[in-house]
Amino acid sequence: MKFNWKLIILLSAFALIRPLMSILGVTEMIGQPYTSISLTLIISAVWIIIMVYKNVKTPVQHLVMTGIFYAAASVILSGILSPVLLGALMGPLTNPFAFISVFMTNIIWGTVTGLISLGIIKIINQPG
Repeated sequence: MKFNWKLIILLSAFALIRPLMSILGVTEMIGQPYTSISLTLIISAVWIIIMVYKNVKTPVQHLVMTGIFYAAASVILSGILSPVLLGALMGPLTNPFAFISVFMTNIIWGTVTGLISLGIIKIINQPG
């Protein structure tokens, strides 16, 4: 299977808006849990729209990889920024269960958005 790595990296980077807003305190200023839920829905919609617009043949696999790349990027971001902003390493790098949870959650997120994308693509591409 051939992946569009540029697309995967761009979608993963776009999703970093969620942890960045949290790290910068914007999420808390606007209000939880509505901000996190809204951002997750917006990111999911963008992922799905891009998969459908690009007519990606393997949207589930692409968005699972996007979820994995996003998980890795958010863990790295947390590992870099938490010592700078908080004075100590915080987040998933300090807890093996949290580390695994971040990856599993984002694999599931990629799977769900990928299945939705696949369904829409199949409907759009039906003959007649």
